[in-house]
Amino acid sequence: MMKKKDIIEGQILKAEFPNKGTLEYEGQKVTVKGVIEGQVVKGQITKKRKSGCVMRLMEVLEQSPWEDVVPVCPHFGVCGGCFYQTVSYPNQLKIKEGQVRELLKEFVSDEIWEGIKGSPKEWKYRNKMEFSFGDEVKDGPLALGMHKKNTFHDIVNITDCRIVDNDYNSIVKCVLNTVKDMGQSFYHKMRHEGFWRHLVIRRAECSGDILMNLVTTSQAEVDLQPVVDAVLDLELNGQIVGILHTINDRLADVVQADSIEVLYGQDYFYEEILGLKFKISPFSFFQTNSLGAEVLYETARDFVGETKDKVIFDLYSGTGTIAQMLAPVAKKVVGVEIVEEAVEAAKENAALNGLENCEFIAGDVLKVVDELEDKPDFIVLDPPRDGIHPKAIQKIIDFGVKEMVYISCKPTSLARDLDVFEKAGYQVKRAGCVDMFPNTGHVETVALLTRKAQ
Repeated sequence: MMKKKDIIEGQILKAEFPNKGTLEYEGQKVTVKGVIEGQVVKGQITKKRKSGCVMRLMEVLEQSPWEDVVPVCPHFGVCGGCFYQTVSYPNQLKIKEGQVRELLKEFVSDEIWEGIKGSPKEWKYRNKMEFSFGDEVKDGPLALGMHKKNTFHDIVNITDCRIVDNDYNSIVKCVLNTVKDMGQSFYHKMRHEGFWRHLVIRRAECSGDILMNLVTTSQAEVDLQPVVDAVLDLELNGQIVGILHTINDRLADVVQADSIEVLYGQDYFYEEILGLKFKISPFSFFQTNSLGAEVLYETARDFVGETKDKVIFDLYSGTGTIAQMLAPVAKKVVGVEIVEEAVEAAKENAALNGLENCEFIAGDVLKVVDELEDKPDFIVLDPPRDGIHPKAIQKIIDFGVKEMVYISCKPTSLARDLDVFEKAGYQVKRAGCVDMFPNTGHVETVALLTRKAQ
């Protein structure tokens, strides 16, 4: 009989989104994260339940039939950034599509499923990366890179990441080599002591313009000019248009700004999506795969269909990208977004693109929808990963629109929300996936909902 801390082996019989696998051992169901269907794995039992046991993955003993290529990244397996580098891109798409189809099988029939669209670029597709300062081993030398797989503390020095342009790798290596002799330690998350926190790099797909943001605490006064000089000396594919210094003294391990100083150049660049220009600043929300975003938004626009003389609500509108895609062919578009900076950026972008029929409102969708004067003819939903707040979803239903498009970055949240919409009289008319995140477990899903005839 299995007990906690037992070490067992078995073959993954099934893997569900996001790569949570199931195996059987001594007639009991065992679940384990971070696996691919068909792998033979070894792990340790961490929880025992009536419904089955939970196991921590220790080792992959045999590869899955899905695994058909050699990883190209030297950091793969140690870095927690990528998952599917042993799987060819066509097989990645098949796995992701299968996992989403399984999640949505109660709501989406084969007849209305439109398949999965791949990213235009499998490698070097990300336009933003957030690197962390830390150490690779406890009390080791200063490191700068990504979190090690399944750890909160240890950092992998990144020298050759393949899902970004090589400019990122050059800048990361240069910054680390420059700051490690400055005498300051990284910020220790448990002790809340230290100086260096993050390095955030953004790069425009259309131009190669680069924004670099060095994030520290205020626990020391350090002359950062040597970092600026060293980075500006690099030979890059693109060009650095801005170097920023952000001070963040908050306890949470996220990049936030108590203050921002421009050390060089400017604090923005422009990106282009489907012929529209968008101003990107250090903390702007923007899809991390610019070319993939074009595929996603073209798909959403196709699902929305004819918009002439319609008032469209774009709820969870971010920097207003979708709203501005629809505005030229709609009567009016109203965007609602909780992040005030994103709303200001949306207004600026709409003006930049000469769009006068867009209105952007800062606030929580749950509260704002009660105050909107316009009545929508169509609603576009693009909520955060956790989906729509249960109280907000009822208010959205109460608008009584005939059709909605739901864009989801987490299909488990979409499945939960579709259940609510279906019980309220909506059904899925079209659905499909767009892969914005090659070599990772993430995928975007788009669904067109229509109200059933009363």
